[in-house]
Amino acid sequence: MGLNDLTNQFRLFFITNHPEIASFVIKQGVSRIFVDLEYIGKDLRQGHLSTVKNFHTVEDVALVKAACANDEVMARINPLHAGTQKEVDGCVAAGADILMLPMYNTASEVLQVADFLAGRAKLCLLAETPSALANMKQILELGCVDEVHFGLNDLCIARSDRFMFQILVQGELDEAISLLRQHLIPFGIGGLARHGEGLLPAELLLGEHVRLGSTAAILSRTFHRGALSVQQLMDTMNVRYEINLLQSVYDYFLRAGQEELRLNQNEVQRRVESIVKHAGQ
Repeated sequence: MGLNDLTNQFRLFFITNHPEIASFVIKQGVSRIFVDLEYIGKDLRQGHLSTVKNFHTVEDVALVKAACANDEVMARINPLHAGTQKEVDGCVAAGADILMLPMYNTASEVLQVADFLAGRAKLCLLAETPSALANMKQILELGCVDEVHFGLNDLCIARSDRFMFQILVQGELDEAISLLRQHLIPFGIGGLARHGEGLLPAELLLGEHVRLGSTAAILSRTFHRGALSVQQLMDTMNVRYEINLLQSVYDYFLRAGQEELRLNQNEVQRRVESIVKHAGQ
């Protein structure tokens, strides 16, 4: 049995610290609000890239949770550091249902954060370093991990790849994914733009999510265009329609046979290879 045999609901995470936006997008079908406190070391790693860098706070977690009291709110904390215990306690007190740990490398780091958390909220690991992938077996054997998300931006940087989805088509996630499936730990992969958009369109990526057993993705900045208000969101798209469209494509691939999934995988590989080739010119 695979993970997407357990549920056909593809979970979409929306990053925001705006309570009004959080409440609105949950009503449109977003599965989880993602408040992003991580800043330590991020500018050093990604300062040369056009990636999202947020400076959300514990107070933001409380405000968002108050606006989405019956819905899942996840807080991404900073990598393990001297203030992690305080950060964990603050996010739990603010109402976070899930804490996401980024930029970890070893089982001992994960265990330390799990000890700080002490079962008060779920623990989601953001696997975004080669060591995190290599140590997946020991980490899952701790028995304290509730879910995992593969962070492709930092994996791309660490591997000196030219395109973040290279790691997907080269099979470098396969061993870690196999372990997750064996342990029945739900996992997600990277982010998604809107249907029909992006260098690698969401509809192709969704086939890979199904093939691999992924049940989650983060809605990218491309998806929401960096909107800072509900009105800005409404001005740029029909949010419910776009979310339903992504879910419908995921559902389509769930019903597809292995041959169709293989053909989609081949098309993803062809496009990634083309993107990488042109990036090097």
